Amino acid sequence: MKKKLLFIVLIFTVFGYSQTISLQSFGTGFVSPVEITNAGDSRLFVVQKGGLIRILNADGTVNSTPFLNLSSLVSTNSERGLLGLAFHPNYATNGYFFVNYTNLAGNTVIARYTVNPANPNIANPTETILMTITQPFSNHNGGTIKFGRDGFLYIGMGDGGSGGDPGNRAQNINENLGKMLRIDVNVSIAPFYASPSSNPYVGVAGNDEIWAVGLRNPWKFSFNRLNGDLWIADVGQDAIEEINKVVSPLSNTGINFGWRCYEGNSTYNTSGCAPAGTMRFPFVQYARFGGACSVTGGYHYSGSVYPNFQNKYFFTDYCDNKIRMVDNTGVITTTASFSGNNFVTFGEDVNGELYIAGITSGTIYKIIDSSLNESDFKNNGFSIYPNPAKGFFIVKSAETNLATKIALFDITGKLLFSRKLTPNIENVLDTNSLSKGTYFVSVETTNGTNYDTRIIVE
Repeated sequence: MKKKLLFIVLIFTVFGYSQTISLQSFGTGFVSPVEITNAGDSRLFVVQKGGLIRILNADGTVNSTPFLNLSSLVSTNSERGLLGLAFHPNYATNGYFFVNYTNLAGNTVIARYTVNPANPNIANPTETILMTITQPFSNHNGGTIKFGRDGFLYIGMGDGGSGGDPGNRAQNINENLGKMLRIDVNVSIAPFYASPSSNPYVGVAGNDEIWAVGLRNPWKFSFNRLNGDLWIADVGQDAIEEINKVVSPLSNTGINFGWRCYEGNSTYNTSGCAPAGTMRFPFVQYARFGGACSVTGGYHYSGSVYPNFQNKYFFTDYCDNKIRMVDNTGVITTTASFSGNNFVTFGEDVNGELYIAGITSGTIYKIIDSSLNESDFKNNGFSIYPNPAKGFFIVKSAETNLATKIALFDITGKLLFSRKLTPNIENVLDTNSLSKGTYFVSVETTNGTNYDTRIIVE
Protein backbone atom coordinates (compact mmCIF):
# COMPACT_ATOMS: atom_id res chain seq x y z
CA MET A 1 0.00 0.00 0.00
CA LYS A 2 2.83 2.39 0.76
CA LYS A 3 4.29 1.92 -2.74
CA LYS A 4 0.91 2.47 -4.40
CA LEU A 5 0.33 5.67 -2.46
CA LEU A 6 3.81 6.88 -3.42
CA PHE A 7 3.05 6.18 -7.07
CA ILE A 8 -0.22 8.13 -7.02
CA VAL A 9 1.46 11.14 -5.49
CA LEU A 10 4.19 11.05 -8.13
CA ILE A 11 1.74 10.70 -11.01
CA PHE A 12 -0.16 13.79 -9.90
CA THR A 13 3.13 15.61 -9.47
CA VAL A 14 4.17 14.81 -13.05
CA PHE A 15 0.91 15.58 -14.77
CA GLY A 16 0.24 18.65 -12.68
CA TYR A 17 3.71 20.01 -13.24
CA SER A 18 3.96 23.09 -15.39
CA GLN A 19 6.28 22.27 -18.27
CA THR A 20 8.85 24.85 -19.33
CA ILE A 21 9.81 24.87 -23.01
CA SER A 22 13.49 25.61 -23.47
CA LEU A 23 15.88 25.41 -26.40
CA GLN A 24 19.18 23.59 -26.26
CA SER A 25 21.68 24.40 -29.01
CA PHE A 26 22.34 21.21 -30.96
CA GLY A 27 24.00 22.25 -34.22
CA THR A 28 25.36 25.56 -35.49
CA GLY A 29 26.79 27.15 -38.61
CA PHE A 30 23.93 26.46 -41.02
CA VAL A 31 23.01 28.96 -43.73
CA SER A 32 19.25 29.55 -44.01
CA PRO A 33 18.06 26.12 -42.80
CA VAL A 34 14.47 25.45 -43.94
CA GLU A 35 13.90 21.74 -43.25
CA ILE A 36 15.05 19.08 -40.77
CA THR A 37 14.26 15.40 -41.19
CA ASN A 38 15.69 11.93 -40.59
CA ALA A 39 16.24 8.84 -42.69
CA GLY A 40 15.34 6.29 -40.04
CA ASP A 41 18.64 6.47 -38.16
CA SER A 42 20.34 8.79 -35.68
CA ARG A 43 21.35 11.42 -38.27
CA LEU A 44 19.44 14.61 -38.98
CA PHE A 45 19.38 15.98 -42.53
CA VAL A 46 19.27 19.77 -42.67
CA VAL A 47 18.08 21.44 -45.87
CA GLN A 48 19.55 24.85 -46.64
CA LYS A 49 17.55 27.23 -48.81
CA GLY A 50 20.55 27.83 -51.09
CA GLY A 51 20.63 24.22 -52.25
CA LEU A 52 22.68 22.14 -49.80
CA ILE A 53 21.53 19.17 -47.75
CA ARG A 54 23.86 18.70 -44.79
CA ILE A 55 24.14 15.92 -42.22
CA LEU A 56 23.93 16.74 -38.51
CA ASN A 57 25.13 13.81 -36.44
CA ALA A 58 23.79 12.65 -33.07
CA ASP A 59 26.77 14.19 -31.27
CA GLY A 60 26.07 17.64 -32.76
CA THR A 61 28.86 17.54 -35.35
CA VAL A 62 28.17 18.47 -38.97
CA ASN A 63 29.72 16.57 -41.87
CA SER A 64 32.03 18.81 -43.89
CA THR A 65 30.86 17.31 -47.20
CA PRO A 66 27.20 17.96 -48.05
CA PHE A 67 24.91 15.01 -48.57
CA LEU A 68 23.74 16.72 -51.78
CA ASN A 69 24.49 20.04 -53.50
CA LEU A 70 21.77 21.43 -55.76
CA SER A 71 22.88 25.06 -55.63
CA SER A 72 23.37 25.23 -59.41
CA LEU A 73 19.74 24.21 -60.01
CA VAL A 74 17.97 26.38 -57.46
CA SER A 75 16.62 29.94 -57.53
CA THR A 76 16.56 31.57 -54.11
CA ASN A 77 15.05 35.05 -54.36
CA SER A 78 12.05 35.79 -52.15
CA GLU A 79 10.52 32.52 -50.84
CA ARG A 80 12.18 30.33 -53.46
CA GLY A 81 14.92 27.79 -52.84
CA LEU A 82 15.54 24.17 -51.94
CA LEU A 83 12.55 23.75 -49.65
CA GLY A 84 11.67 20.11 -48.99
CA LEU A 85 13.17 16.67 -48.43
CA ALA A 86 11.50 13.29 -47.84
CA PHE A 87 13.03 9.83 -47.60
CA HIS A 88 11.14 6.95 -49.17
CA PRO A 89 9.52 4.60 -46.61
CA ASN A 90 11.78 1.86 -48.04
CA TYR A 91 14.86 4.09 -48.14
CA ALA A 92 16.94 1.49 -46.27
CA THR A 93 16.57 -0.89 -49.22
CA ASN A 94 15.95 1.28 -52.31
CA GLY A 95 17.98 4.40 -51.38
CA TYR A 96 15.34 6.77 -52.83
CA PHE A 97 14.68 10.25 -51.51
CA PHE A 98 12.76 13.19 -52.92
CA VAL A 99 13.28 16.94 -52.96
CA ASN A 100 11.14 20.01 -53.61
CA TYR A 101 12.87 23.07 -55.04
CA THR A 102 12.24 26.07 -57.26
CA ASN A 103 14.30 25.88 -60.43
CA LEU A 104 16.13 28.73 -62.17
CA ALA A 105 12.88 29.71 -63.90
CA GLY A 106 11.18 29.95 -60.49
CA ASN A 107 8.96 26.91 -60.96
CA THR A 108 8.44 24.08 -58.45
CA VAL A 109 10.26 20.83 -59.17
CA ILE A 110 9.64 17.50 -57.44
CA ALA A 111 12.59 15.22 -58.12
CA ARG A 112 13.97 11.87 -57.04
CA TYR A 113 17.57 11.11 -56.07
CA THR A 114 19.42 8.09 -54.70
CA VAL A 115 22.03 7.61 -52.02
CA ASN A 116 25.50 6.43 -52.97
CA PRO A 117 25.46 2.70 -52.06
CA ALA A 118 29.14 2.87 -51.12
CA ASN A 119 28.76 5.88 -48.81
CA PRO A 120 25.54 6.57 -46.84
CA ASN A 121 26.64 10.16 -46.22
CA ILE A 122 26.76 11.08 -49.93
CA ALA A 123 24.00 11.13 -52.54
CA ASN A 124 24.29 10.50 -56.26
CA PRO A 125 23.87 13.76 -58.20
CA THR A 126 21.72 12.23 -60.96
CA GLU A 127 18.21 13.67 -60.92
CA THR A 128 14.90 12.15 -62.00
CA ILE A 129 12.23 14.84 -62.32
CA LEU A 130 8.70 13.70 -61.51
CA MET A 131 6.82 16.95 -62.00
CA THR A 132 7.33 20.66 -62.66
CA ILE A 133 4.64 23.12 -61.59
CA THR A 134 4.63 26.64 -63.02
CA GLN A 135 4.76 29.43 -60.42
CA PRO A 136 3.36 32.83 -61.44
CA PHE A 137 4.98 34.73 -58.52
CA SER A 138 8.02 34.26 -56.30
CA ASN A 139 6.14 33.70 -53.02
CA HIS A 140 3.72 31.06 -51.70
CA ASN A 141 5.62 28.10 -53.08
CA GLY A 142 4.68 25.73 -50.26
CA GLY A 143 7.71 23.45 -50.04
CA THR A 144 7.07 20.59 -47.65
CA ILE A 145 6.88 17.00 -48.88
CA LYS A 146 6.08 14.06 -46.58
CA PHE A 147 5.14 10.43 -46.91
CA GLY A 148 1.89 9.42 -45.24
CA ARG A 149 1.04 6.11 -43.67
CA ASP A 150 -0.53 5.13 -46.98
CA GLY A 151 2.94 5.18 -48.57
CA PHE A 152 2.03 8.09 -50.86
CA LEU A 153 3.96 11.33 -51.17
CA TYR A 154 2.06 14.44 -50.08
CA ILE A 155 3.11 17.79 -51.58
CA GLY A 156 2.06 21.14 -50.12
CA MET A 157 1.50 23.77 -52.79
CA GLY A 158 0.88 27.47 -52.18
CA ASP A 159 -1.65 29.45 -54.21
CA GLY A 160 0.96 30.88 -56.59
CA GLY A 161 1.72 34.05 -54.68
CA SER A 162 1.11 37.77 -54.79
CA GLY A 163 -1.70 38.55 -52.32
CA GLY A 164 -5.34 37.57 -52.08
CA ASP A 165 -4.96 34.75 -54.64
CA PRO A 166 -5.60 37.04 -57.64
CA GLY A 167 -5.99 34.12 -60.03
CA ASN A 168 -8.42 32.29 -57.70
CA ARG A 169 -6.17 29.27 -58.09
CA ALA A 170 -6.74 27.65 -54.68
CA GLN A 171 -10.40 26.92 -55.51
CA ASN A 172 -9.71 25.88 -59.11
CA ILE A 173 -9.62 22.08 -59.35
CA ASN A 174 -7.80 22.33 -62.68
CA GLU A 175 -4.79 24.00 -61.00
CA ASN A 176 -2.24 22.28 -58.75
CA LEU A 177 -1.56 25.54 -56.90
CA GLY A 178 -3.24 26.15 -53.55
CA LYS A 179 -3.59 22.42 -53.00
CA MET A 180 -2.31 19.40 -51.17
CA LEU A 181 -1.20 16.92 -53.81
CA ARG A 182 -0.81 13.18 -53.28
CA ILE A 183 1.08 10.87 -55.61
CA ASP A 184 2.34 7.29 -55.76
CA VAL A 185 6.08 7.38 -56.48
CA ASN A 186 6.49 3.63 -56.85
CA VAL A 187 6.34 3.83 -60.62
CA SER A 188 9.22 2.69 -62.81
CA ILE A 189 8.34 4.47 -66.07
CA ALA A 190 7.97 8.15 -66.93
CA PRO A 191 6.62 10.32 -65.40
CA PHE A 192 7.67 8.05 -62.49
CA TYR A 193 4.54 8.67 -60.47
CA ALA A 194 0.83 7.91 -60.60
CA SER A 195 -2.22 9.40 -58.93
CA PRO A 196 -3.82 7.07 -56.35
CA SER A 197 -7.28 5.94 -57.38
CA SER A 198 -8.68 7.33 -54.10
CA ASN A 199 -7.69 10.89 -55.04
CA PRO A 200 -10.96 12.82 -55.48
CA TYR A 201 -10.60 13.88 -59.13
CA VAL A 202 -9.22 10.72 -60.68
CA GLY A 203 -11.43 9.81 -63.63
CA VAL A 204 -13.55 12.97 -63.33
CA ALA A 205 -13.07 16.70 -63.93
CA GLY A 206 -10.10 18.12 -62.03
CA ASN A 207 -6.39 17.36 -61.72
CA ASP A 208 -5.68 13.77 -60.73
CA GLU A 209 -2.83 14.72 -58.36
CA ILE A 210 -5.05 16.82 -56.08
CA TRP A 211 -5.89 15.43 -52.64
CA ALA A 212 -7.34 18.63 -51.10
CA VAL A 213 -8.04 22.21 -52.22
CA GLY A 214 -8.32 25.67 -50.68
CA LEU A 215 -4.87 26.27 -49.16
CA ARG A 216 -3.06 29.60 -49.23
CA ASN A 217 0.50 28.58 -48.35
CA PRO A 218 0.89 25.30 -46.43
CA TRP A 219 4.56 26.05 -45.76
CA LYS A 220 4.84 23.24 -43.19
CA PHE A 221 2.75 20.14 -42.60
CA SER A 222 3.44 16.83 -40.88
CA PHE A 223 1.96 13.50 -39.94
CA ASN A 224 1.56 12.30 -36.38
CA ARG A 225 3.64 9.15 -36.53
CA LEU A 226 1.57 7.56 -33.72
CA ASN A 227 -1.78 7.59 -35.54
CA GLY A 228 -1.20 9.05 -39.03
CA ASP A 229 -3.20 12.26 -38.47
CA LEU A 230 -2.22 15.12 -40.77
CA TRP A 231 -1.49 18.60 -39.35
CA ILE A 232 -1.28 21.52 -41.80
CA ALA A 233 -0.17 25.01 -40.84
CA ASP A 234 -1.54 27.38 -43.48
CA VAL A 235 -0.15 30.93 -43.62
CA GLY A 236 -2.82 33.64 -43.50
CA GLN A 237 -3.35 36.75 -45.59
CA ASP A 238 -3.75 39.78 -43.31
CA ALA A 239 -5.13 38.81 -39.93
CA ILE A 240 -5.32 35.09 -39.12
CA GLU A 241 -2.93 32.11 -39.01
CA GLU A 242 -4.49 28.66 -38.98
CA ILE A 243 -3.80 25.03 -38.07
CA ASN A 244 -5.79 22.31 -39.84
CA LYS A 245 -6.05 18.76 -38.58
CA VAL A 246 -7.17 15.78 -40.68
CA VAL A 247 -7.90 12.50 -38.94
CA SER A 248 -7.31 9.43 -41.12
CA PRO A 249 -6.23 11.26 -44.29
CA LEU A 250 -6.33 8.02 -46.29
CA SER A 251 -10.14 8.09 -46.22
CA ASN A 252 -10.67 11.86 -45.93
CA THR A 253 -10.04 13.06 -49.48
CA GLY A 254 -11.43 15.98 -51.41
CA ILE A 255 -11.36 18.40 -48.47
CA ASN A 256 -11.80 22.11 -49.18
CA PHE A 257 -9.86 24.16 -46.60
CA GLY A 258 -11.59 27.35 -47.68
CA TRP A 259 -9.02 29.83 -49.05
CA ARG A 260 -9.65 32.40 -50.73
CA CYS A 261 -13.25 32.31 -49.62
CA TYR A 262 -12.22 32.33 -45.98
CA GLU A 263 -9.15 33.34 -43.99
CA GLY A 264 -9.35 31.06 -41.00
CA ASN A 265 -12.96 31.22 -39.82
CA SER A 266 -13.49 34.71 -41.25
CA THR A 267 -14.93 35.66 -44.61
CA TYR A 268 -12.30 36.92 -47.06
CA ASN A 269 -13.71 36.83 -50.61
CA THR A 270 -16.69 34.56 -51.15
CA SER A 271 -17.43 35.60 -54.71
CA GLY A 272 -18.22 32.44 -56.66
CA CYS A 273 -17.53 30.21 -53.64
CA ALA A 274 -19.27 27.01 -52.65
CA PRO A 275 -21.41 27.02 -49.46
CA ALA A 276 -19.48 27.32 -46.20
CA GLY A 277 -20.89 23.96 -45.08
CA THR A 278 -18.85 22.21 -47.76
CA MET A 279 -15.57 23.53 -46.35
CA ARG A 280 -13.22 22.40 -43.57
CA PHE A 281 -12.48 25.17 -41.10
CA PRO A 282 -9.35 25.27 -38.90
CA PHE A 283 -8.77 23.12 -35.84
CA VAL A 284 -7.34 26.27 -34.21
CA GLN A 285 -6.32 29.74 -35.34
CA TYR A 286 -4.55 32.75 -33.87
CA ALA A 287 -4.69 36.42 -34.73
CA ARG A 288 -1.76 38.45 -35.92
CA PHE A 289 -0.92 40.61 -32.94
CA GLY A 290 2.14 41.10 -30.76
CA GLY A 291 4.40 40.84 -33.79
CA ALA A 292 3.05 37.58 -35.25
CA CYS A 293 2.97 37.37 -39.05
CA SER A 294 3.38 33.86 -40.46
CA VAL A 295 2.73 30.43 -38.94
CA THR A 296 5.40 27.72 -39.06
CA GLY A 297 3.95 24.28 -38.48
CA GLY A 298 5.70 21.58 -36.50
CA TYR A 299 4.87 18.16 -35.12
CA HIS A 300 2.57 16.37 -32.74
CA TYR A 301 5.05 15.21 -30.08
CA SER A 302 5.60 11.45 -30.22
CA GLY A 303 8.80 11.12 -28.19
CA SER A 304 9.23 9.58 -24.75
CA VAL A 305 11.72 11.84 -22.98
CA TYR A 306 9.31 14.68 -22.07
CA PRO A 307 5.93 13.37 -20.84
CA ASN A 308 4.55 16.90 -20.40
CA PHE A 309 4.83 17.34 -24.18
CA GLN A 310 2.69 14.32 -24.99
CA ASN A 311 -0.63 14.94 -26.76
CA LYS A 312 0.59 18.38 -27.85
CA TYR A 313 1.16 19.75 -31.36
CA PHE A 314 4.03 22.25 -31.61
CA PHE A 315 4.13 25.25 -33.93
CA THR A 316 5.58 28.76 -34.02
CA ASP A 317 5.52 32.06 -35.89
CA TYR A 318 8.25 33.42 -38.14
CA CYS A 319 8.08 36.96 -36.77
CA ASP A 320 7.37 36.71 -33.05
CA ASN A 321 9.69 33.71 -32.37
CA LYS A 322 7.21 32.27 -29.85
CA ILE A 323 6.74 28.51 -29.64
CA ARG A 324 3.16 27.35 -29.26
CA MET A 325 1.59 24.08 -28.18
CA VAL A 326 -2.01 23.08 -28.77
CA ASP A 327 -3.61 20.13 -27.01
CA ASN A 328 -6.30 17.83 -28.34
CA THR A 329 -9.05 20.14 -27.03
CA GLY A 330 -7.70 23.15 -28.95
CA VAL A 331 -6.14 25.01 -26.02
CA ILE A 332 -3.02 26.90 -27.13
CA THR A 333 -0.08 27.61 -24.80
CA THR A 334 2.46 30.23 -25.92
CA THR A 335 6.01 30.82 -24.70
CA ALA A 336 7.92 34.06 -24.47
CA SER A 337 9.91 35.04 -27.56
CA PHE A 338 13.17 33.30 -28.48
CA SER A 339 14.29 36.37 -30.39
CA GLY A 340 16.85 36.54 -33.17
CA ASN A 341 15.93 33.27 -34.87
CA ASN A 342 12.99 33.64 -37.28
CA PHE A 343 11.88 30.02 -36.93
CA VAL A 344 10.93 28.43 -40.25
CA THR A 345 11.03 24.71 -39.55
CA PHE A 346 10.75 22.02 -36.92
CA GLY A 347 12.33 18.60 -37.16
CA GLU A 348 11.67 15.18 -35.68
CA ASP A 349 14.38 12.62 -35.00
CA VAL A 350 13.99 8.85 -35.24
CA ASN A 351 12.83 8.73 -31.60
CA GLY A 352 10.20 11.44 -32.02
CA GLU A 353 12.13 14.16 -30.16
CA LEU A 354 11.71 17.65 -31.59
CA TYR A 355 14.08 20.25 -33.03
CA ILE A 356 13.61 23.74 -34.41
CA ALA A 357 15.72 25.91 -36.73
CA GLY A 358 16.18 29.64 -37.03
CA ILE A 359 16.73 30.78 -40.59
CA THR A 360 18.45 33.93 -39.29
CA SER A 361 20.55 32.37 -36.52
CA GLY A 362 21.49 29.27 -38.52
CA THR A 363 21.16 27.22 -35.33
CA ILE A 364 19.40 23.90 -34.85
CA TYR A 365 17.95 23.67 -31.35
CA LYS A 366 16.60 20.69 -29.46
CA ILE A 367 13.28 21.45 -27.76
CA ILE A 368 13.39 20.37 -24.11
CA ASP A 369 11.22 20.56 -21.02
CA SER A 370 13.52 22.38 -18.61
CA SER A 371 11.22 21.68 -15.67
CA LEU A 372 12.68 18.17 -15.83
CA ASN A 373 16.24 19.45 -15.47
CA GLU A 374 15.89 20.41 -11.80
CA SER A 375 18.66 18.64 -9.89
CA ASP A 376 17.42 18.88 -6.33
CA PHE A 377 14.60 17.10 -4.54
CA LYS A 378 12.00 19.53 -3.29
CA ASN A 379 12.30 20.72 0.29
CA ASN A 380 15.30 18.55 1.12
CA GLY A 381 19.00 18.49 0.53
CA PHE A 382 19.27 15.57 -1.90
CA SER A 383 20.26 15.71 -5.55
CA ILE A 384 20.15 13.41 -8.56
CA TYR A 385 22.30 14.24 -11.54
CA PRO A 386 22.71 14.31 -14.46
CA ASN A 387 19.02 14.58 -15.26
CA PRO A 388 18.25 13.62 -18.03
CA ALA A 389 20.61 10.69 -17.52
CA LYS A 390 22.62 8.86 -20.14
CA GLY A 391 24.09 5.58 -18.92
CA PHE A 392 24.03 6.46 -15.21
CA PHE A 393 22.89 8.88 -12.55
CA ILE A 394 24.29 9.84 -9.17
CA VAL A 395 22.44 10.17 -5.87
CA LYS A 396 24.01 12.63 -3.47
CA SER A 397 22.92 12.77 0.19
CA ALA A 398 22.20 15.72 2.41
CA GLU A 399 24.89 16.24 5.02
CA THR A 400 22.53 15.86 7.98
CA ASN A 401 20.17 13.20 6.64
CA LEU A 402 21.90 10.40 4.76
CA ALA A 403 20.34 8.31 2.00
CA THR A 404 20.19 4.60 2.81
CA LYS A 405 18.04 3.07 0.07
CA ILE A 406 16.70 3.96 -3.38
CA ALA A 407 13.72 2.51 -5.27
CA LEU A 408 12.96 3.15 -8.93
CA PHE A 409 9.49 2.79 -10.51
CA ASP A 410 8.33 3.01 -14.12
CA ILE A 411 5.44 5.24 -15.19
CA THR A 412 2.90 2.45 -14.48
CA GLY A 413 4.05 2.23 -10.84
CA LYS A 414 5.93 -1.04 -11.26
CA LEU A 415 8.98 -1.37 -9.00
CA LEU A 416 11.99 -1.93 -11.26
CA PHE A 417 14.67 -2.17 -8.60
CA SER A 418 15.70 -1.12 -5.13
CA ARG A 419 19.28 -0.67 -3.93
CA LYS A 420 21.00 -0.02 -0.66
CA LEU A 421 23.04 3.17 -0.72
CA THR A 422 26.36 3.79 0.95
CA PRO A 423 26.15 6.89 3.17
CA ASN A 424 28.57 9.79 2.82
CA ILE A 425 29.46 9.07 -0.82
CA GLU A 426 28.02 9.80 -4.26
CA ASN A 427 26.21 6.60 -5.25
CA VAL A 428 26.31 5.80 -8.99
CA LEU A 429 23.30 3.96 -10.47
CA ASP A 430 23.52 2.33 -13.90
CA THR A 431 20.69 3.04 -16.40
CA ASN A 432 21.93 1.13 -19.45
CA SER A 433 19.29 -1.58 -18.94
CA LEU A 434 16.45 0.98 -18.91
CA SER A 435 14.45 2.16 -21.91
CA LYS A 436 14.23 5.85 -22.69
CA GLY A 437 11.54 7.63 -20.72
CA THR A 438 10.42 8.95 -17.34
CA TYR A 439 11.01 7.10 -14.07
CA PHE A 440 10.10 7.83 -10.46
CA VAL A 441 12.63 7.68 -7.65
CA SER A 442 12.08 7.26 -3.91
CA VAL A 443 14.98 7.66 -1.47
CA GLU A 444 14.84 6.40 2.13
CA THR A 445 16.98 8.19 4.69
CA THR A 446 18.48 7.64 8.13
CA ASN A 447 15.57 9.36 9.84
CA GLY A 448 13.06 7.05 8.11
CA THR A 449 11.68 9.67 5.71
CA ASN A 450 11.10 9.04 1.99
CA TYR A 451 11.98 11.76 -0.55
CA ASP A 452 10.56 11.48 -4.03
CA THR A 453 11.44 12.87 -7.45
CA ARG A 454 11.59 11.81 -11.10
CA ILE A 455 14.38 11.22 -13.57
CA ILE A 456 14.51 11.11 -17.35
CA VAL A 457 16.59 8.41 -19.04
CA GLU A 458 17.86 9.21 -22.54
